[in-house]
Amino acid sequence: MGGTRTVRAGRRTVEVHRPDKVLFPGEGRAKEYTKDDLVAYYREVAPFMLPHLRGRPLMLERHPDGLDGPRFMQKNLQPHDPDWINRIEVPKEGGTVCHPVCDDTATLLYLADQASLTLHRWLARADAIDRPDLLVFDLDPAGDSADDFDSVRRAARRLGELLDRIELPSALMTTGSRGLHAVVPLNGQHDFDEAREFARAVAGTLADAHPDELTTAARKKNRGDRLYVDVQRNAYAQTAVAPFTVRARPGAPVATPISWDQLDDPDLGPRRWTIDNAVDQARTDPWSALPRRGRALGPARRKLDALR
Repeated sequence: MGGTRTVRAGRRTVEVHRPDKVLFPGEGRAKEYTKDDLVAYYREVAPFMLPHLRGRPLMLERHPDGLDGPRFMQKNLQPHDPDWINRIEVPKEGGTVCHPVCDDTATLLYLADQASLTLHRWLARADAIDRPDLLVFDLDPAGDSADDFDSVRRAARRLGELLDRIELPSALMTTGSRGLHAVVPLNGQHDFDEAREFARAVAGTLADAHPDELTTAARKKNRGDRLYVDVQRNAYAQTAVAPFTVRARPGAPVATPISWDQLDDPDLGPRRWTIDNAVDQARTDPWSALPRRGRALGPARRKLDALR
């Protein structure tokens, strides 16, 4: 197992090393996928995925030896990485972090060659690093059964209804893992503290209305069998899985945007789409109803306070 092949991406040529390397072993009903399969998927999905990545710092979830090998999370670009990859120096305590920024297909394919199975993106852009333009609610069930996903459906509907009442447009995405993400576009005029506090207020309102089913308890031991409405990603230097990214699970599931109508699909599940069929879903433009401009939180907060 070895060798190298080249892939053309715009004006650049990207080398794919050990393309036959198995990254997703076939287990049970799960299909086997190689690095070549991963690269081919990211090349095909690039037109739909790149708008969600451009201008955002990334954290890479790398599995150089596939799912059966070690995993590590990488924030810094390495000295051997090509100088044509865009990057941003982000302040941290005691120094900076040099995050990659994926602005083109060539970068996406290079990251795939590095066995970056999953791309985790910042909720702010590089040109306004402390001003998020996205808000994310992670609906995380207690388990991984069909009944647990039914609780995700109910929570998503309730969250969507609440966001509608305070006039915040939102969209849904399967995580490729266990639950769903609800994403709210913001206007980029609030800092992370404001955004996270608002998200906590929304989650708290929801949990207070359905205390037997929903919780905002960060500690697992305090959740019981209730679904966790997680808003912890709405903080500086935190990340969330990017739309159309592959997840490091058997069968190569993909975090996939869906329309609100698809929430009623009986075949829907958190791993409904894989690298074999996620591009078909992407072509339906499931987030087409989202407005291009994000909303301010002030009017929504006043409406939420009135409800509470």
